[in-house]
Amino acid sequence: MHYYTDVLKKYVDFSGRARRQEYWMFFLFNLAALIIVAIIDSAIGTYPLLYLIYALAVFLPGLGVGVRRLHDTGKSGWWLLISLVPLIGGIWLIVLMATEGQPQPNQYGANPKQVHA
Repeated sequence: MHYYTDVLKKYVDFSGRARRQEYWMFFLFNLAALIIVAIIDSAIGTYPLLYLIYALAVFLPGLGVGVRRLHDTGKSGWWLLISLVPLIGGIWLIVLMATEGQPQPNQYGANPKQVHA
């Protein structure tokens, strides 16, 4: 759970690096929360109001952790735009997000595995 709250605390931090675990745990918690909010929203008859409010609330934190994740692999945050390329772009972005980060410090900062170890 702390992975989710740590990302929310750094909601506009686009500098530094994020480990794979931080990114994917945030992704999973966020996906589960979106599903739960959608179910609640449908049950009370306000769909998609609550869903959109939640999605907008986590947009910047999700963008920030995505940029920091790409920084860990040595790529610029602008690589997130590769997902706009139909079919191949989304697959390539998943590959980038799943790639292990650089073990040595890079232009974006120290290795987060060594910092948190």
